[in-house]
Amino acid sequence: MKILCCVSHVPDTTARIQFTSDGKALDRSGITFIINPYDDFALARAAELKEKNPSGVHVTVLAVGKNGTSSTDNVDSNLRKALALGLDEAVRIDAEPQDAYFVASQIAAFVKEKPFDLLLFGKESIDYNGSQVPGMVAAMLELPFISYATSIEISDGKAILTREITGGKEKIECSLPLVLSSQKGLAEWRIPSVRGIMQAKAKPLHVRPLAAIAPRVSTLRHEPPPPKGTFKKIDPERIQDLVVELSNKGLI
Repeated sequence: MKILCCVSHVPDTTARIQFTSDGKALDRSGITFIINPYDDFALARAAELKEKNPSGVHVTVLAVGKNGTSSTDNVDSNLRKALALGLDEAVRIDAEPQDAYFVASQIAAFVKEKPFDLLLFGKESIDYNGSQVPGMVAAMLELPFISYATSIEISDGKAILTREITGGKEKIECSLPLVLSSQKGLAEWRIPSVRGIMQAKAKPLHVRPLAAIAPRVSTLRHEPPPPKGTFKKIDPERIQDLVVELSNKGLI
């Protein structure tokens, strides 16, 4: 079975985000980039499937992105970290992500050349939170798509999946090939071993040129949220003062 794990290169969750002077892009200076945390669930599950059947499962990790100018903004380095989980090879499509359609098109173009049985994504990237790319890839490849999966088991060319829905859980059976977006519960995050890190250095990492596909959405401007305004502190023992304040503002 051939598995493709698609990962995003995103700012660390603790990074202080700023934008360039024209507001059109993220100011990447001084920011450490990591593998998108939701993608880590997909990577961990792929590693588990690989461990169960080392000779029968081949896992490729793919990212769309260009290496930055600093060591903390390096897509290849994050791909090596993914390989350190015991996965087989990595691919970087040498293109700056521009919109969801552009990224999905680059991934779909690659998969059309080299088909896979299972395509794993995180449910969204933590920078733009669009949740669009997995579904777009599935549509472009005309494959079934299951979103927000919390478990997957493979047997006899079929996948048995669970996902959370309002008020409960849904259990689904689907034939392969399949596109899946994962969330917490699919697998436990893994920390690469020292041996895995050393082995990852020798594993193949292929760099591919971008497919000639134009983005459909352009960013006019990024803006940070407005600063927090002033506030009035009210003694919790004087609840009537709170009632008066809310009444004066027309909130009650």
